[in-house]
Amino acid sequence: MKMGIVRTATALALVVGIGLAGWTWWQKRDRGRERSVRWTDVSEGPIEDAVEANGSVVPLQRVSIQAPIAGRIEQLLFEEGERVRKGDVIAWMSSSDRAAILDAARARGPEEMKRWEDAYKPTPIVAPIAGVLILRNVVTGETVTPSTVIYAMADELIVLAQVDESDIGRVKTGMQARIVLDAYPQEETTGKVRDIRWEGKNVSNVITYGVEVKPDRVPLFFRSQMTANVTFIVGRKADAVLVQASAVQDAPGGGRQVFVPDPEGKPVARAIKTGLELGDKVEVLSGLQPGDKVMSARGRYRPQEGPQTSPLGFGGVRPGQQSGEAPRRRAGGRRESRE
Repeated sequence: MKMGIVRTATALALVVGIGLAGWTWWQKRDRGRERSVRWTDVSEGPIEDAVEANGSVVPLQRVSIQAPIAGRIEQLLFEEGERVRKGDVIAWMSSSDRAAILDAARARGPEEMKRWEDAYKPTPIVAPIAGVLILRNVVTGETVTPSTVIYAMADELIVLAQVDESDIGRVKTGMQARIVLDAYPQEETTGKVRDIRWEGKNVSNVITYGVEVKPDRVPLFFRSQMTANVTFIVGRKADAVLVQASAVQDAPGGGRQVFVPDPEGKPVARAIKTGLELGDKVEVLSGLQPGDKVMSARGRYRPQEGPQTSPLGFGGVRPGQQSGEAPRRRAGGRRESRE
C-alpha cells in the first residue's frame, strides 16, 4: 500500500516537473517573439543607384618600342614610370658591325676607341608618342634583334571595367564612377565613362562589355594590370527619406507598405511609394516623413496575449485559450481545457 502511494507521488511529481518545464519554454518563446518586433526611425540622407563591376588598369594606347636594327644596347636614358615627350631620345644602341668594331678598338687603347666612336655614331631609339614608360624590357649591353621590345609606353592609364550584359544598358558615356584598387582599398579615385566597347566577350556563357573609365586624376600608385573595382553612379539623391529595407513589405493589393504605430502603439499598415534601393536602405517617395517610426521585424507581428500561467491549470489563462474563456467540463464533473 505504501509502495503504491510512493509510486503515485513520484509520478505526480514527474508530471508537475514536465509541465512546469513546458510552461517555462512557452513563456520564453513568446517573449522571444515579442523581442523580434522593434521600432526604427525614418531618417534622411543620401542614397544612390549604382552598377558594380570589376576591371583592371590598362593603357589607353599601348606602344611597344622595338629595336630598329640588330645590335647591342649601349645606353638606356629613362626608367619605368618616367614621362617622355614625342621625339625624345630614350636609348642608344650600336649596330652589330659598330659593336664589333668598338670591341676591337677597345683592345687597342683609349685613343683608338675614341676615334671609332666619333667616326661610327650610335643609333638613337626615339619615343613615338608622348606618355609614360610602363616597361623597360632590356639592360645595357644586351644584344637585341629587330623584334626585341626595348620599352613599352602608354599615353595615359585608364580603367577598363567588364560590365554584365544585363547592366550595360544602365551605363552611359560621361557617367560618374568610383574606382578602388585591390592593392589600395583605402584610396578612392573618381572618374567618368569615356567609352563603351562595341564588341562583347563571352566567358563561361556570360556576356560582358568593356567600359573605359578615365580617372579625373591618375594617382601615382596606378600601375598597368592592377585589379580595380568600379561603381557606376546611375542615380543619386543627397536628401532622400530613408527606411530600413526590413521594414518594407509587399502590400496584399499590390505596391509596398510598412507598419506604423497607432495611438495605442499597435502596428497598422500604411501604403508607401518607394524609389532607389541600396543595401539595407530604401528611399520613400511618399507615405513617410523623417522622424516617423516603422516596425522592423525579423518575423511576423504577433499580438500580445493575456497573462500566462502554468499549463497544469493553477489558474489564469492557458496557452491556446482566449482570455475570459471558461474551461469546458467533461462528463463526471472533471474540467477539460480547450486544445
